[in-house]
Amino acid sequence: MLKSNKSVNTLATSDSVLLRTENLGRSVNGKILVEGATFEVHSAEVLAIVGPSGSGKTSLLRLLNRLDEPTSGTVYLEGVDYRQIEPRTLRREIGLVTQRPFLFPGTVAENLRYGPAQRGDTFSEDAISQLLSNVGLGDYSSRNVANLSGGEAQRVSVARTLANSPRLLLLDEPTSALDEASKIEIEALLRNIVSNLRLTCVLVTHDKAQAARLASRVMVLENGHIIRIGSMEEVLHA
Repeated sequence: MLKSNKSVNTLATSDSVLLRTENLGRSVNGKILVEGATFEVHSAEVLAIVGPSGSGKTSLLRLLNRLDEPTSGTVYLEGVDYRQIEPRTLRREIGLVTQRPFLFPGTVAENLRYGPAQRGDTFSEDAISQLLSNVGLGDYSSRNVANLSGGEAQRVSVARTLANSPRLLLLDEPTSALDEASKIEIEALLRNIVSNLRLTCVLVTHDKAQAARLASRVMVLENGHIIRIGSMEEVLHA
């Protein structure tokens, strides 16, 4: 498993902007889910999105890789309007780890090979072994996913997303469906992987303490609107 003495929230934030949203919004049948969201995500930073239930956190996250289509505004990935990128390609570039891991029937290795195969790449046994080692599942390649615990399945979900070499990692309440022990393990896993690989992440969480442990900046949503964004001290401790 990856080792690091650094915590995620001590990572230096790069000046380069990886992702920028401009007046991003989505309404469905006259109901506003997200409105006027304009913000930036810098390379190698972790941005947490917090807010009460129903505030639009997951709706905003799903707009970032076009799982849902915006009804206003757009997103720029390294300066390119993401409407110019084929959706399947975009979702490899902006990978998503969901609250409840969704794995395909079969072995762990088959799940990891799926993404690379979609772009015509062969994922070698060595690559699979290294990736599984990174998520603490070094000898799980041949295991059937039906026999995994919740924490193990979430680790495989993280590994499968990383197999696509995403430029941005979206985390949608990645520990909320787990028991406390598994939650602590997955949180530590994410901290080490993000720190060692210097990944750029957007984390949705209802847990402000988790946001403080994992993120370098935080955004607060209420009723689909950004009401505050800034450092942990500026926002959560205000």
